[in-house]
Amino acid sequence: MTSNTVAVLGLGAMGLPMATRLAGTFTVTGYDPMPASRERAEKTGLACAPTAADAVSGATIVLLAVRDAVQVEGVLFGDDGIAPALTPGAVVVMTSTVGMDAVASWTERLSALGVALVDAPLSGGPVRAGEGDLLIVVGAEPSVLETARPVLERLASTLTVVGNKAGDGQAMKTVNQLLCGVHIAAAAEALALADALGLDQHKALAALETGAAASFMLSNRGPRMVQGYDGDAEVLSRLDIFVKDLGIVGKAARSAGLAAPVAAAAEQLFLLGQTQGLGTADDSAVIKVVAPQRRTVSLNTVGGDVDGTETAR
Repeated sequence: MTSNTVAVLGLGAMGLPMATRLAGTFTVTGYDPMPASRERAEKTGLACAPTAADAVSGATIVLLAVRDAVQVEGVLFGDDGIAPALTPGAVVVMTSTVGMDAVASWTERLSALGVALVDAPLSGGPVRAGEGDLLIVVGAEPSVLETARPVLERLASTLTVVGNKAGDGQAMKTVNQLLCGVHIAAAAEALALADALGLDQHKALAALETGAAASFMLSNRGPRMVQGYDGDAEVLSRLDIFVKDLGIVGKAARSAGLAAPVAAAAEQLFLLGQTQGLGTADDSAVIKVVAPQRRTVSLNTVGGDVDGTETAR
């Protein structure tokens, strides 16, 4: 089968830009259970179906852009699941970070219908999704991957095959999310400390980006962390996504008998943010867990003693 007919299920922050990117090359039909999301997609010129089953009818590639494992299960095998409507020989491409637990079961149940699963979690954010600049890590049988490859290559600037079975992509993405979550939490602590020591956060960020302490997450989230004190930063990746992802990390580490104390500490910061009502805010808002507001500290050293005067601003 050729991969020229694509259904994209989930037209949210990532699904919509991926769908519009693919529509430039393939015949794409989208679906989202939220009418507002379908309306927004149709305004971009994307064709949308009234139901998920209608969207996947006749599609050779079905791309899932949903939130978590519960949603994957529902989309595939729930009361209104698409499994009965899938065309034998079709390939389901799972792009979400959902963990490894249920992947083997989904693969087996789809295989009984003559449908294959490509495990292809991605990273990069909505802007890069629309530009075809995503990082995608893939676990799939080689022959199945070749069917999905044109779609994946349209979305990715970096396509890395990490294994030959579904689940391998989730394993690699779990490792990736450990580092991403830790880096965001560390950037928040560093910029909060810079402010607490009386440094200008913008200048501190610029200095840190030029040295050994630099990281992608520092450069990407840092400006939004600083901006977030003056007004809510644009939501490009929700904070509660990292509650989910670091939960997956912790579960995977425990299953492997591996201690992951740094990841666990980062997870606690995101959990605190969620309990404080920041779950739907941009994940850069985790800095507000460390330091709810900006402050300046004047350090006057006299005879070796430090006198700290703190004022909020």
